[in-house]
Amino acid sequence: MKIGDLAKATHTKVETIRYYEREGLLHEAVRTMGNYRVYNVEHLDRLSFIRHCRSLDMTLEEIKTLLRYKDFPPEDCSNVNALIDEHIEHVAVRIKELKHLQKQLIDLRKNCSGTGLVNQCGVLTELSKASRAEQGSNNLEFNHVNGTHKFSHK
Repeated sequence: MKIGDLAKATHTKVETIRYYEREGLLHEAVRTMGNYRVYNVEHLDRLSFIRHCRSLDMTLEEIKTLLRYKDFPPEDCSNVNALIDEHIEHVAVRIKELKHLQKQLIDLRKNCSGTGLVNQCGVLTELSKASRAEQGSNNLEFNHVNGTHKFSHK
């Protein structure tokens, strides 16, 4: 199958497939005389595995490690379990951080009744105060993950 077929079958962008190939996650495809990549069922299965791991928020390094275990199975699965246990701990930390973020946003939202003028909005005022206070600090830390939510302005 061609790259477009593999992309469609796995709901993966063509650019992502090429990236996974460059990064060594996906084995290089055989090329035709016309230089088209040709993928087989092994590629489909491997890409599906990668996509499933990504849906569990695993890093590419974690996925590479799991793929090595699949390709060259160790005697037992203790290393696989250790990797998953570490990932579970990472998820627990993120949940804690997200709950803290949620509380901050709820507290921020309490600053505005939604009935006043925008130039008197308590949310904007509080955000401005916080921005000015943080300007003098080098401790700015933003843990926002791109693409985790979408905002649609209507």
